[in-house]
Amino acid sequence: MKVAFCGNDNPSAYNISAGFLKNVCFLDALNLVPHVFLLFITFPILFIGWGSQSSKVQIHHNTWLHFPGHNLRWILTFTLLFVHVCEIGEGIVSDAQLKSRHLHLFLPAIMGFVAATTSIVYYHNIETSNFPKLLLALFLYWVMAFVTKTIKLVRYCQDGFSFQQLRFCITGLMVVLYGLLMAVEINVIRVRKYVFFTDPQKVKPPEDLQDLGVRFLQPFVNLLSKATYWWMNTLIISAHRKPIDLKAIGKLPIAMRALTNYVRLKDAYEEQKKKVEDKPNRKPSIWLAMYRAFGRPILLSSTFRYLADLLGFAGPLCISGIVMSFSNETEDDILLTNATSANYTALTSGAIYPVRNSTDPFLTSTNFLKTAYVLAVLLFLALILQRTFLQASYYVTIETGINLRGALLAMIYNKMLRLSTSNLSMGEMTLGQINNLVAIETNQLMWFLFLCPNLWAMPVQIIMGVILLYNLLGQSALVGAAVIVLLAPIQYFIATKLAEAQKSTLDYSTERLKKTNEILKGIKLLKLYAWEHIFCRSVEETRVKELTSLKTFALYTSLSIFMNAAIPIAAVLATFVTYTYIKEEPPTTAQAFASLSLFHILVTPLFLLSTVVRFAVKAIISVQKLNEFLISDEIGDDSWRNGDTALTCESCKKHTGLPSKAINRKQPLRHQLDSYEPPLRIPTRHLDIDDCAIKVTNGYFSWGSGLATLSNIDIRIPTGQMTMIVGQVGCGKSSLLLAVLGEMQALEGKVHWNRGYESESSFEASRRNRYSVAYAAQKPWLLNATVEENITFGSPFNKQRYKAVTDACSLQPDIDLLPFGDQTEIGERGINLSGGQRQRICVARALYQNTNIVFLDDPFSALDIHLSDHLMQEGILKFLKDDKRTLVLVTHKLQYLPHADWIIAMKDGTVLREGTLKDIQTKDVELYEHWKTLMNRQDQELEKDMEADQTTLERKTLRRAMYPRESKAQLEDEDEAEEEEEEEDDDNMSTVMRLRTNLPWKTCWQYLTSGGFLLLSLMIFSKLLKHSVIVAIDYWLAQWTSMTNNGKALCSTEEPARKTCYVAVFSILSGAGIVLCLVTSLTVEWMGLTAAKNLHHDLLNKIILGPIRFFDTTPLGLILNRFSADTNIIDQHIPPTLESLSRSTLLCLSAIGIISYATPWFVVALVPLGIAFYFIQKYFRVASKDLQELDDSTQLPLLCHFSETAEGLTTIRAFRHEPRFKQRMLELTDTNNIAYLFLSAANRWLEVRTDYLGAFIVLTAAVASISPNDGPKSGLVGLGLLYALTITNYLNWVVRNLADLEVQMSAVKKVNSFLNMESENYEGTMDISQVPKDWPQEGEIKIENLCVRYENNLKPVLKHVKAYIKPGQKVGICGRTGSGKSSLSLAFFRMVDIFDGKIVIDGIDISKIPLDMLRSRLSIILQDPILFSGSIRFNLDPECKCTDDTLWEALEIAQLKNMVKSLPGGLDAIVTEGGENFSVGQRQLFCLARAFVRKSSILIMDEATASIDMATENILQKVVMTAFADRTVVTIAHRVHTILTADLVIVMKRGVILEYDTPENLLAQEDGIFASFVRADM
Repeated sequence: MKVAFCGNDNPSAYNISAGFLKNVCFLDALNLVPHVFLLFITFPILFIGWGSQSSKVQIHHNTWLHFPGHNLRWILTFTLLFVHVCEIGEGIVSDAQLKSRHLHLFLPAIMGFVAATTSIVYYHNIETSNFPKLLLALFLYWVMAFVTKTIKLVRYCQDGFSFQQLRFCITGLMVVLYGLLMAVEINVIRVRKYVFFTDPQKVKPPEDLQDLGVRFLQPFVNLLSKATYWWMNTLIISAHRKPIDLKAIGKLPIAMRALTNYVRLKDAYEEQKKKVEDKPNRKPSIWLAMYRAFGRPILLSSTFRYLADLLGFAGPLCISGIVMSFSNETEDDILLTNATSANYTALTSGAIYPVRNSTDPFLTSTNFLKTAYVLAVLLFLALILQRTFLQASYYVTIETGINLRGALLAMIYNKMLRLSTSNLSMGEMTLGQINNLVAIETNQLMWFLFLCPNLWAMPVQIIMGVILLYNLLGQSALVGAAVIVLLAPIQYFIATKLAEAQKSTLDYSTERLKKTNEILKGIKLLKLYAWEHIFCRSVEETRVKELTSLKTFALYTSLSIFMNAAIPIAAVLATFVTYTYIKEEPPTTAQAFASLSLFHILVTPLFLLSTVVRFAVKAIISVQKLNEFLISDEIGDDSWRNGDTALTCESCKKHTGLPSKAINRKQPLRHQLDSYEPPLRIPTRHLDIDDCAIKVTNGYFSWGSGLATLSNIDIRIPTGQMTMIVGQVGCGKSSLLLAVLGEMQALEGKVHWNRGYESESSFEASRRNRYSVAYAAQKPWLLNATVEENITFGSPFNKQRYKAVTDACSLQPDIDLLPFGDQTEIGERGINLSGGQRQRICVARALYQNTNIVFLDDPFSALDIHLSDHLMQEGILKFLKDDKRTLVLVTHKLQYLPHADWIIAMKDGTVLREGTLKDIQTKDVELYEHWKTLMNRQDQELEKDMEADQTTLERKTLRRAMYPRESKAQLEDEDEAEEEEEEEDDDNMSTVMRLRTNLPWKTCWQYLTSGGFLLLSLMIFSKLLKHSVIVAIDYWLAQWTSMTNNGKALCSTEEPARKTCYVAVFSILSGAGIVLCLVTSLTVEWMGLTAAKNLHHDLLNKIILGPIRFFDTTPLGLILNRFSADTNIIDQHIPPTLESLSRSTLLCLSAIGIISYATPWFVVALVPLGIAFYFIQKYFRVASKDLQELDDSTQLPLLCHFSETAEGLTTIRAFRHEPRFKQRMLELTDTNNIAYLFLSAANRWLEVRTDYLGAFIVLTAAVASISPNDGPKSGLVGLGLLYALTITNYLNWVVRNLADLEVQMSAVKKVNSFLNMESENYEGTMDISQVPKDWPQEGEIKIENLCVRYENNLKPVLKHVKAYIKPGQKVGICGRTGSGKSSLSLAFFRMVDIFDGKIVIDGIDISKIPLDMLRSRLSIILQDPILFSGSIRFNLDPECKCTDDTLWEALEIAQLKNMVKSLPGGLDAIVTEGGENFSVGQRQLFCLARAFVRKSSILIMDEATASIDMATENILQKVVMTAFADRTVVTIAHRVHTILTADLVIVMKRGVILEYDTPENLLAQEDGIFASFVRADM
């Protein structure tokens, strides 16, 4: 066939006798001119000019300073490209009707397509380099193209064409588009004035792009990059080389920062507040405020969503079109020929030319759309567009949701900083509620926003679907739709049940965690008493309950999955069977597959609807809670603390009926006249500036209840002096401080703060923060930060001052004990300090701050006498006095009264006396005498107290918490090992990267096998069977519908029998499919449960039996994490992920199989698609894992910041540090939001790419099936296309589930890492029957050449120790810390590794007895008294072996009988967690009673008296001498005088025995070590 531009079958085509413009072919050639012009001009610029150009670019990203009309230009260009594609298609289809090729029908269109593509590339490059002059070329192009197309359109109009002809419509559209693009170009000239104007406009890139820290470019890139997330490529690919960290994701763009959005939401909310001001019973609406602030993006997102949903229906329609073109091919040809000839005559009869001259066949649009290839291309474009719109809609809602969350968090935080203290303390707003608002309610609202476009998009989608189905199938479609609609409420019911099951699971797991936590805290005691199994059993019991509720959860989950899979099968079954019986014939192939595809579309919204409705309900509740919080009471505005106005009774009086209004600090004062009296200038003379810092006159203060807690307060606090406030417990001393600070509600009276500090000329004073008060609360409050940050508290660090403060508070020794000195994290998440240490840090903070006034609320309460004195002398009398600061001190320690310059004595909420000590001595003798007697009593306590030095103790516990016994040496070894490891790391970077991209197959296998092989094989089998059945259903349908034009049928050919046969098989297959759906979803959940059960059981037993060394070296939090977070993931997250993953993978595989079966050519196209898919998932998984970790790790600090702020409100407000804390909160919120934003952008990146891959699969499948070989029959084509369409939905699920599974499998990995731990050796070599029942009866101990170490790779801690203890002897062991005395006590219980020598008790070597037996026959009292939650009886005798009489006897011996009798329930009285409801001394006595209950003949006391006061210690000593008179007692002494009465003393040093004799003999040796110990201890 010859090729010519105008075709060579028509000689008159080149005839121009009637003028150029009359010749169609010439017009088409004319149309080529602009395109060729553009290509000639732009190519050299694109290829040559760019090298020199780009050096001028000043912006750091090649992102963009958009020219005006940027987005419009992109949209128009895309539309233009689409129209060009149609034009090309139209030309090719028309050309196919003719005898020879006519290039002029499609060549100009192809060139136009190339030119349009070039134009946008060219524009993008100009924009990037900001060189607008080059846009002139584009302007010329648009003008020329517009002119040439218009000429063609005019010619068509003259020839009398109408809108029926497709070519006429296309040309018209082109004219409009070129005109619009021309207008856009003119607009750029108008705004930027780059040509024809003398002063071109200078532009700067947006602020965000000038800031190198902003890496989130979505708002700034061009439209194509926005739609495909192209700008994410660099980040996602770089994740392969090095993990993504916070630096890599940078900061948020300004428009998305929490502060920006907070201002938007706050303004909208204030507007709502104004509206309801005069309506007392209406609350301001948060919904409206949210709509005002964030409504526009939601509308945009909904628009995208509607477009996507409507485009979604293109799939079924195109399928039916393509399948119809197959079945009608034969009739079709005849139709087309007729149509074209008719067209010819019609067109030419009206024209001037004879018929043979017109070489153009004109298509109508219906004929055009009957072409299968056209449909295939349209289907492809529709899919691409639909997916792009869908992802855009998701992205916009997610971004808005994140913005809303940031704004809400800032609102909650700001409100929290202004909450009145009474609200927090009187329980209107507990800390828990605030934490819930932050952690739960804001997230609920964010999720609601994500899902909210579904609320209005879904009904439209459902209605459209039903209408299309009705068009296809008539009434029978309604049957299928009815099935779907009727089953939807069941979905909702299941969803609510799921939520309930989850809640009860949560309760049980909290209880289980509490028990586990107790076990881990008291593990040493449990092991020493051989009680592990009892406690282990109680955890297992709770776990059984938890598993029961998990079973319900699993059941409902699997039902939900089953409904989702079964509803479409049921609907299709109902529809087709009805159709067959109503219409007396099966549906055609086109009908069948189009309706199948529609059913798939319909099910998704119905399934999601239940979720969305549930979230909507939750969101409504969340908004109610938020509203209650936002309109709760605030503290009065404290402008009075600035000294310029006095706080009056007006400002806080509750106006009846009117809610107390929030006072806006931004408004000038005159607007606040309604809440303030006119500003009173304080008459300065009258107040005697120099000596009065604060004055309260006639004050009545309340905690918000309306009843005055403090009444008739008239006090003054002298400047630069020390004021002490004293009085009994509960008389209102702390309240007075808080009232002065403005935390209480003033019912009457005024607080004046003096402004007279300006008179101080000293430089120091002027530098001070004038109105902030350094305040140390009674209950110490620490930040989650380093020790240094806790003390400096935002002030600049000054080394000298810092040192002075830490010395005054004697913090240095404590700091030295911490692993990283004062850079150690303390607070909730850091290291736990004791009460005294926390209190000293808080006092240090108050001293360090540079403020004029210092309030200390009972700073000595948790300190022992040495520390109190030191703090008083160094800190208060020296440091504060030197600084000339005003100090108010609340205290119970009356011995410090002589130091006070001014004393305020309080009683029952009023001031009893005020003045100096002299005044009170003269005026109120009675009070003075009373104080004197109290002081004497305190002095006596002092003498007692001097012996029990609490601080050394605290330090000792701290040291134990920090470093297990001999770990000093070991820490150093570990450091060296770590350094070596790091050096190796650099070499094997590549292997690390390989590990990052590999899936954890081994862990997956461990997980699957822990569910049991039977369940695993059942799961795999049922999954495969289910998918085979589902494919069989569709295949059968294909056979049934296309049986008309097929020779061999599967059923008999007789009519009624044949119909029955097809229907029966179809029904049976569908039924089997539905049943199998249920079976598979159940087996997966069941397998997940079994695996979870087994893993937890193994983990718990492994941990409980682990060696004590493991607990010394592994942080408690780490072990607990395995039981909380990791177990939760294994319980609830892995099974659904696994289910989803296997389902989507099998669906994709079966789809590929079916397509390849229908059209074998498809396999060729599969290779490149497969490679692309492999790389996409490989890169995505690595990046997604990093981003998920970042999101998780940035969430915790944010929540912690909220809770610590809520706890320290009074302190923060007193210090006036609100702005600093707000700033910190905004930073934390932004960090968390940017991580989440990147994570969701990465998900969009993946989905866009997999969706486009899916679209390509559909295209190749369609084209392969149409191609004119002896193609498949229509049934198979329909089947292939239906499956190709489902692939697009499932491809991204495969990858996302893979990525999720990878993250979740790390939980299994962590649990497994504990399962490989060595257990203690519980077996003994002796037979149990050989050990006498009452062994050890005598209590004789022989230690022969004993060597002990903690682990076989560590140095020995006891070296060749020899000793002999006679039955009934009382032995004392002493020595410095680390001398091995405690290790000796542990050796009796085989808690440590005895690698040489032996201990023989009553003739039996203890290493041969089973561990349980050995430990249950000895008793020990530990240094730290440990009690468990439960009853007193459970604490004394968890095995329930003893009678009540025995227990009472033990309590009597321990001097506890009377106390326990007085408790409700006696022996069954409750003990709270850790025994917190008893004092330390009482706890220690309980431990003594516990040891006595065990009637063993050997008792070991490991520094048991270290943590108790003298009185309790004396009791203990007495009891040991009397009750244990006939038993062998080994005491490890902390204070030597406790063992002076012993029969034998052993002195140890560095693991060897130095002295071994009676105490009398040892004391006689003047130069002996024991003698020197005793001298030091006196």
